[in-house]
Amino acid sequence: MFSCVYKSCCYQIKSNNFLRKQLILFSTTMASESIVDLKDKRVPYKSRNELLLEKDIVKEPIKLFETWFQEASNTPGIIEPNAMFIATSSKSGIPSGRMVLMKSFGKNGFVFFTNYNSRKGIELAENPNASLAFYWEPLKRSVRIEGHVEKTSEKESDDYFQSRPYASKIGALASDQSKPCAGRDQMSKITEELKQKYSETDHVPRPKHWGGYVVTPKVIEFWQGQSDRVHDRIVFTKPAPGESLGQYAHEGEDGWRYQRLFP
Repeated sequence: MFSCVYKSCCYQIKSNNFLRKQLILFSTTMASESIVDLKDKRVPYKSRNELLLEKDIVKEPIKLFETWFQEASNTPGIIEPNAMFIATSSKSGIPSGRMVLMKSFGKNGFVFFTNYNSRKGIELAENPNASLAFYWEPLKRSVRIEGHVEKTSEKESDDYFQSRPYASKIGALASDQSKPCAGRDQMSKITEELKQKYSETDHVPRPKHWGGYVVTPKVIEFWQGQSDRVHDRIVFTKPAPGESLGQYAHEGEDGWRYQRLFP
């Protein structure tokens, strides 16, 4: 009996040692595959004497956007103030996002140009709503826009396309955007063939699958970062007919309402 107990204890000790070694190995493996820790990566934003207050802003969001955009355009370090993130969604609700360049804006909305057969073009055909986001890091400011999307007129697309550099026109003709490609050589071959067909002095036609979109805003949010992370957020919305003002909302200009949001 003693022999059996001894053998059982030895087996238990060996088993525990084996499990201990496996746990150490597992821990080491997990440590080597751990995510990069960025919790201490912080930079200062605005200070308490640089607040975004309702009393200091114009009460119409396109005018306010224009003011912020001009300041961004004149700020060293902001190379493309018109670079914006656009998020679209398929009819089944799968989102996707990418960077594009805004080419104009005004009361009618925010305009960009792309390939209608690209992923974003297909998604906008299925679900004509999008969200835009600008971020101007040196100013610690961001603007977020939500709205309905429609194609621009044929004339507007034609006019902009003809204003593009020659190489950009050829690139638009050459690219079957978002579709699989055999390699860079295939792209180069198509580009060279088009350059043989159209010289720099020729009229390069706009492809029918390429043109503009305008995002008509329903929501425009202005964000200004604060170092203590109690950020400033003021959102403008277009109310539905008969919609009540709301407890903290204020009447703005041109049918807009605005209010502060918690950060």
